[in-house]
Amino acid sequence: MIESVITTKSQTTLPSGVRKALGVGPGDRLAYVVEGDRAVIMKARRGDAHEDPVADAFLAFLEQDMDGHPERLAGLTTGLVERARALTDGIEVDLDAPLEGDVAI
Repeated sequence: MIESVITTKSQTTLPSGVRKALGVGPGDRLAYVVEGDRAVIMKARRGDAHEDPVADAFLAFLEQDMDGHPERLAGLTTGLVERARALTDGIEVDLDAPLEGDVAI
């Protein structure tokens, strides 16, 4: 078993044996699959960076729920959508930036 330590910034160095086994280096992307109390790490294939099975399942659930219950969308007015867009205009999010502070998983 190969181990690494998580830093106070919730970062870790991928051990050289793992990097060699996966054939990854600086700039390459990794994909993670969480299975209970284990995580499987693999080299990300092209396009994997924007795929998230949990988010995809949640969005599919929302879509199904909205299709089945259109009355729940009554409060989602054009004004509310425009207000949300105005409040978030110019805000950029870097999903690849390291997390700051303590992280609980």
